[in-house]
Amino acid sequence: MFSREESKKIRQEFWISFGKSFPRKWILYNTKIKDFSFKFHFDTKKAIVSLDIEDDNLENRIKYYEKLESLKKVLTENYLPKAIYEDIYFLENGKEISRVYVQLDNVCIHNKNTWQETMVFLNETMQKFEEFYTDFEDFIKS
Repeated sequence: MFSREESKKIRQEFWISFGKSFPRKWILYNTKIKDFSFKFHFDTKKAIVSLDIEDDNLENRIKYYEKLESLKKVLTENYLPKAIYEDIYFLENGKEISRVYVQLDNVCIHNKNTWQETMVFLNETMQKFEEFYTDFEDFIKS
């Protein structure tokens, strides 16, 4: 068990190491769509790469989610076969969003033995997600 301060240091060390191992400018929040962003997540149980639609305007959220859903076959057959679609997903803070994501289980940010596997997963998955987004950006934005 780690103290809060130790855990924070380990998390910082991971993300600094990830940035140095895979130096790249990711799209992340720069999608040009309000509240539509790519995210990395790594905790003590799993790693996730996600495309989150956090718009408080439910109509907008539904519109973008339905566009992504219409591309589900393309995404899963050509980019990310393990993509999971959730029209209603609750963040840890209780906020309701829509999310498309890929998850890697049985990894732990506190276990450095899982870092390399996780870094490769995060890098490869985000590259595929961004490639998909770039290929279908005009459709998604329309």
